[in-house]
Amino acid sequence: MDNSSNFDEVSDPGYQPSPSSLDRNDQSAVETPGYSTMSGDSFMFGRTYSETSAFSDPIDDNSYSSEPSPSHLSVTKSGAQHQAILGRLEMKRQKQVADDKLDDQESARLELELMKERFSKLLLGEDMSGSGKGVCTAVTISNSVTNLYATVFGQSLRLEPLKPEKKLMWKREMDCLLSICDYIVEFIPKTQILRDGTALEVMESRPRSDIYINLPALRKLDAMLMEVLDSFQDAEFWYAEQGSMSSNSTRSGSFRRVITQRKEEKWWVPVPCVPSNGLSEESRKHLRHKRDCAYQIHKASMAINSSILAEMEIPDTYIASLPKSGRASLGDTIYRNMYTADKFSPGNLLDCLNLASEHEALELADRVEASMYTWRRKACLSHSKSSWNMVKDLMSDNDRTDKNHILAERAETLLFCLKQRYPELSQTSLDTCKIQYNQDVGQAILESYSRVLEGLAFNIVAWIEDVLCEDKLVRSQEQ
Repeated sequence: MDNSSNFDEVSDPGYQPSPSSLDRNDQSAVETPGYSTMSGDSFMFGRTYSETSAFSDPIDDNSYSSEPSPSHLSVTKSGAQHQAILGRLEMKRQKQVADDKLDDQESARLELELMKERFSKLLLGEDMSGSGKGVCTAVTISNSVTNLYATVFGQSLRLEPLKPEKKLMWKREMDCLLSICDYIVEFIPKTQILRDGTALEVMESRPRSDIYINLPALRKLDAMLMEVLDSFQDAEFWYAEQGSMSSNSTRSGSFRRVITQRKEEKWWVPVPCVPSNGLSEESRKHLRHKRDCAYQIHKASMAINSSILAEMEIPDTYIASLPKSGRASLGDTIYRNMYTADKFSPGNLLDCLNLASEHEALELADRVEASMYTWRRKACLSHSKSSWNMVKDLMSDNDRTDKNHILAERAETLLFCLKQRYPELSQTSLDTCKIQYNQDVGQAILESYSRVLEGLAFNIVAWIEDVLCEDKLVRSQEQ
């Protein structure tokens, strides 16, 4: 009878060994310690019956002894093998747990060091010399938000979900920066009713009005943008690097040729590719829906950013740099169109100017904005020399007939139309100056947060337009 049958007889539930046989087995196990030591051959046919192990050693049928042996020797040798294998597995598991703990401790240590570094830079105002010549806290936080956005989204040029580690970094560090707003509060009156019915007015703290209104909205817009990116997990389109065929050559589809000026200027942008017969109607509808969502998010973020910038104080350095004459800043052509026209039309004026690039549009916006504040300053100076009856109401009929006031209003209208026509327009010189010299921490957080969300939403809209444009091109070629 082979060893396997002996083992089955011992492990049979119906088999009840006598006390004498158990004593003999125990005694023999003690008297023959040599059998408990495994040799290289005996290790080859040992099998692990433990449920805690997922490993099994191979069995060699030739290694079984042809001579009959007592069952207790087989059981003893097998038990020793089991104990040795389990011991090695347990040591391996403990080593793995220890390595994992060391990795976690190292990761936590590196993260703590990174947080210490950034917190130190925040307190030092980015002045590593410690001499106190750094920028103010508001500018430091604004730069931190901008740098974080560049770190997380700087290399994102495709319609695809954000990598988990970058998404975690964005959420963790933005929560840390935005937590400052929890301590920017204002006091408002509140009526408290005592037990005896007496009404007592007390002061209650709550987040400052601009933070209370805008910060929850920005958090919601942030979450919506992440949802838009996550919705492109399994997309029908893919990307190839500019100037080469698709990295996945097994997929048959189109390789887009650069046909727009935007893509000629941004040659580094990956090229979207679609199947040879174009996208499905469902995918096309999904892209259009997400494009509309991202466009609405862009408009909302831009509106919040514009309102925050409008509330910031104009630095004295910008006022000192204003030109003495608005006409000299704009030029005779634009000035005559703004002043002599009975009914001013900013759209027609922009059509006549025929701006060729975004750089020209930004330069015009700077000149129009400088002229607007120049005329407003002159209007205020003229009011200061007048009687109190003319100063008490800035929107009176006398003000509307003032030349400087009319020109300032028309310049503001022209600037608004210019920003609408070029939504991707960079910040003007005044906006940059406000951010640079701003000292309000709450405004710095809201402005930088809305600005980076506005940029991300605009990029998503552009990426979706690229895919839809490629799909339209492929379908037109098929027809």
